[in-house]
Amino acid sequence: MRHLSFLARLTLFGFLLSALPVLFIGVISYVTSTHEIEKHVVRSKMQLLRQTNANVEQILSTVNHTLNQLVSSTVVKKAITDPLDVESFVTYNELRNELGNLQAFDTKVQDVILVNAERNWIVKNSGRYALDDYPYDQELMSMMRIPDSTSWVLNPSEWFHGEGLSVRPACPYNISLVKKLPPNSLEKAGFVAANIPACALQEVIQVELEEGGSQLMIVDDQMRLLLHPDPSLIGRPVAESGSVTESHLEAAASGDQLGLEVDGRAYTMSYYRSGLNGWYYISVVSIDSITQEAGKIGRYTLYICLGLLLLSLATAWAGSRRMYSPIGKLLTQIAPGGRGEGVDELQYISEHVRELFSSKTALEQQVRQQLPQVRTLYLIKAYQGQVKRSTLEQRLRQYGYAEQLDAWQTAAVITLQIDSLEQTRYDKDDVELLLYAMDNILGESVPPKHLAAPVVIDMTAVAMIGHTEREPELFATFLYALTERLQQRIESYLGLQVSIGISLPFTELTGLHSAYREGLDALRQRIKLGGGVIIQYSDVNSGRHHLQTDYPRQREAELLDAIKLAEPERADELLGRLMGAIFQAEMSPQEYEVPLNRLLNNLLTMMQESGIAMHQLQASGSLYAELRRRQTAGEIEEWFREAVVLPLIAIFRDRQEEQYHNISEQIIALIHGHYDTDLTLEQCAAQLHYNANYLSSVFRKETGVSFSEYLSNYRFAIAKKWLLDTDMPVKEIAARLRYTNSQNFIRSFRKQEGITPGQYRDNSQRL
Repeated sequence: MRHLSFLARLTLFGFLLSALPVLFIGVISYVTSTHEIEKHVVRSKMQLLRQTNANVEQILSTVNHTLNQLVSSTVVKKAITDPLDVESFVTYNELRNELGNLQAFDTKVQDVILVNAERNWIVKNSGRYALDDYPYDQELMSMMRIPDSTSWVLNPSEWFHGEGLSVRPACPYNISLVKKLPPNSLEKAGFVAANIPACALQEVIQVELEEGGSQLMIVDDQMRLLLHPDPSLIGRPVAESGSVTESHLEAAASGDQLGLEVDGRAYTMSYYRSGLNGWYYISVVSIDSITQEAGKIGRYTLYICLGLLLLSLATAWAGSRRMYSPIGKLLTQIAPGGRGEGVDELQYISEHVRELFSSKTALEQQVRQQLPQVRTLYLIKAYQGQVKRSTLEQRLRQYGYAEQLDAWQTAAVITLQIDSLEQTRYDKDDVELLLYAMDNILGESVPPKHLAAPVVIDMTAVAMIGHTEREPELFATFLYALTERLQQRIESYLGLQVSIGISLPFTELTGLHSAYREGLDALRQRIKLGGGVIIQYSDVNSGRHHLQTDYPRQREAELLDAIKLAEPERADELLGRLMGAIFQAEMSPQEYEVPLNRLLNNLLTMMQESGIAMHQLQASGSLYAELRRRQTAGEIEEWFREAVVLPLIAIFRDRQEEQYHNISEQIIALIHGHYDTDLTLEQCAAQLHYNANYLSSVFRKETGVSFSEYLSNYRFAIAKKWLLDTDMPVKEIAARLRYTNSQNFIRSFRKQEGITPGQYRDNSQRL
């Protein structure tokens, strides 16, 4: 099997890493969309059923209302006690008019009949008939046996056309509203029936009974079909519909959903039972029609996922090439002629790295042999101030002085110079040899625990002496005894008279360069004191360190605070005052470098402690080098302002704005989570560990409103949501939103919206 290159493996890994989320999201999207479509279809069918129920019941209620008026009319009351013979023509004519008025287009009533079983007559559209001569007299009399005084029943249409019409009714069944007469009597003499053709329900509901794999049906309380896509099934038992049975309707409560399986196909049934007459409004939807719509979404999702996978593959390839680029360049440098086939890149690099480590070990051995020379050179540069003070201690530890630096509490620099070669056995050509001899005597005379390797700089032997003693007087006594003994040994061994300068004690290595200068300044006192002396710099300069200046620490601290608080005007003012204080002192140009470098160093220290990287200042090179290139006080002040102070203020301002935004987001989250409690700004301040006044100003600055206004507005929004989406009483809403009483809530709501909460809820329900 061919070994895959690292680039191919990296590309494959990146592709798989991005493909798995895409596939997961695609599957979840398809499953979720299918479920949501099914829910949407079922919800829409339920809305359709309720709308159908409302339309049908509106017609039925209208018919019931008009029939009640007929029953209560004087002419009906009179007719029910009248034999209605030839002499009762006026009554018959009025009765025909009353019955005809019920037959209106909007009510769909096609025929109204009035039956008087006691007087043996029947009146309908076509005229008056003797009841016992009517072909369907027994069927009509069966309506007298209905237990209720008012009932909706399904009857064959032919019952009401017994006079032998040549054209049969278009609809084989009528839906009849039957009311027994007289209405307020226990003894019923007859009944009145308003007949609506069952086929007319299709015109009432104004929807397709069968559309897109779904069916709409209406079933009465006797489980007979009142409405069906197949008109021939009207009046038949619901079991003959081919999809729904009586057991299905009895399986769950009204308004539920039920899964069905008909002829091996899955259906979902939604149904609603009317509270007016007990009719069932049923919608049967094929699952296949639902999944067909989901299939379209699935295809779109598949296309999108394929596109994302191709994009992921391209991105993985481009990203892998970019990440592999350093490895490729490294391979090109290691093996310009190419590597062998089947060799893993990382293994190949590893082998060469091991070779490099072997070479490094050999090189380190050579470096160790040169360590004394390197250490001497570094110490010379350190004494002359040519190294970074920030890395001085670290480098000295690397050169083998870690044990001394850990033990020393105080240190000083001693400088040794030959007074004169006159009246000695040496001449000028022997000076360098004599200095190195003095250097060796110094190294042998001082114990290693007190000495850093001595060096020779410009005809001067220099050494740093340290001690665990912090007390200045004891350390001075130790130094004087050591230098006196050293002076005697040099005179004894070399026959030379030397003078020794001793710097002031220091506790930080950053004072090494100044101590070296102090030692040299002490030796200059030989002009007055003569040769062969040991001179302490404390006796020369009243115990003050070399280049000691009165540095304005307080103004520097105020400047740093203004920068941290992102106050540019105040920082500019304080920078001017600080520069004025520095340049007010009478010093040489070289001496001004000390306070200026100190200021720059403290600014950079504050920057590092605040987690700000050097590249954020966008400096083109070393800031110390740029500072040294400024020649006048005005240029120096302008450079500090433009290169350091203003960029730092901009960084701290950005941090403040981000912090203010985060604080406001946390307060808003507390309000959204605890709006139904007695939440206060003090509680938020305690939880977020800030001062309450500070939080108040930050929140108003970020949102434009106070804490209490935002909390009140959010509670008001929640109140409107509850009024629209729930049946919760207004009093309970007021209590949950922490109003002292419901009247306060109502007054506040009316002031905000112009209407009461109850009116707001009623208006939304009407819409």
